[in-house]
Amino acid sequence: MKRLRTALARPGRLATLAAAAITLLGLAVPAPATADGSIPGVDEVVTSANVEHLVNIPKQSLGGFNTDLAFQGRYAFAGNYDGFVIYDISRPTSPKMVSQVLCPGSQNDISVSGNLLVLSTDSSRSDNSCASTSQSAAEKSSWEGVKVFDISDKANPRYVAAVETACGSHTHTLVPGKRDLFVYVSSYSPSASFPDCQPPHDGISVVKIPRNHPEKAAVTAFPVLFPDGGNPGVPPTDTQARVSETTGCHDITAFPKLRLAAGACMGDGILMDISDPERPKVLDRVQDNVNFSFWHSATFNERGNKVVFTDELGGGGGAECNAAIGPQRGADGIYDIVRKHGKSKLVFRNYYKIPRHQADTENCVAHNGSLIPAKGRDIMVQAWYQGGVSVWDFTDSSRPKEIGFFERGPISADTLTLGGSWSAYYYNGYIYSNDIAKGFDVLKISDRRTDSARGIRIAELNVQTQPDYR
Repeated sequence: MKRLRTALARPGRLATLAAAAITLLGLAVPAPATADGSIPGVDEVVTSANVEHLVNIPKQSLGGFNTDLAFQGRYAFAGNYDGFVIYDISRPTSPKMVSQVLCPGSQNDISVSGNLLVLSTDSSRSDNSCASTSQSAAEKSSWEGVKVFDISDKANPRYVAAVETACGSHTHTLVPGKRDLFVYVSSYSPSASFPDCQPPHDGISVVKIPRNHPEKAAVTAFPVLFPDGGNPGVPPTDTQARVSETTGCHDITAFPKLRLAAGACMGDGILMDISDPERPKVLDRVQDNVNFSFWHSATFNERGNKVVFTDELGGGGGAECNAAIGPQRGADGIYDIVRKHGKSKLVFRNYYKIPRHQADTENCVAHNGSLIPAKGRDIMVQAWYQGGVSVWDFTDSSRPKEIGFFERGPISADTLTLGGSWSAYYYNGYIYSNDIAKGFDVLKISDRRTDSARGIRIAELNVQTQPDYR
């Protein structure tokens, strides 16, 4: 989701687009979610035959939006605008809350590595403490950045460090080392009126956290990724949404094993060499000024020869999964990584969007997802806000197709209301979803195309740090 102060606060971003073509590149016309062709009723749960909804844990005392997820051993870590929650998922059918930490600061995107937990703060705070208060971004003393917790005791996480970064931290990505943990901080939307967020903002902050002395965490580099300023953006027209100007990155996914990273950077998608974590180098860069409004996130396939980029049309707050928007806007873009003349290039293959229309009262657009490590296939599970959770196959990059889904009916039948799955990730045999409004969901898929993934176990998962499942 885009930063709240610049996206949801601008109603113009939620304007309905004109009808788009529905047959280009072989894309199917979306159909409503239920068998009889209707949209599910308010809060009605609907799934495909191969997906089972095991349990929902409603939100507890943290009242903010639920956000991202991370995993370690038998624990799930769930971000929330007001802090984070730790769940014991040793029994996925019966998760137990271990602790809640009140520490306001949107978005509180979350990652874990060893005994360290990192949170992103992307709203102007009075100071860097967990008792800080929200204030105008124009205040000279406002603070935004990353916070570090010691989670050696899951029942009592301990706040150990804070690092202020330029324009805050909308999201972040871990690049683990043996002695140090590197954090790529993605942030954007600089403005001359914000003292802590001055243009130009054409790169990312690199924070180094010494594992044995996390209190010494500090910004060590600010690599410039767009020396030409990036995509200048395209204003909206009667038939096309605005294409965002590039003023930083929204999200980066690192693949440390392959020394690669993919960046979703507002108006640009990039592929990077991260052989030197503090000095990432851009290998290739792509734009889509026809169908992509806001490059939001990236996911590699298991072999690292494909990248799925998402377009967060409408900033996550709009009804972008209806007939008027069509199947190519607010969708995924599938790119193969090919070698041309000794260089790695991103080559577009097709779009993917959930094949079910949603109500005009449901915010719905492509959002956070992860691989399901099925043998010999490229399969992803992905959150679509109130569009629910989609499991889809892109083994053939040119012919992606959905193979399973879960969704709830709209929160409201009358009013566009923010909600739905923010993040949906596969971890050790189950799918976990963090719903903005409804809480923590656990799903299970039983399908011959994904069953081979059940035996794969990993000790830790931060989706923006892609594991080598092989």
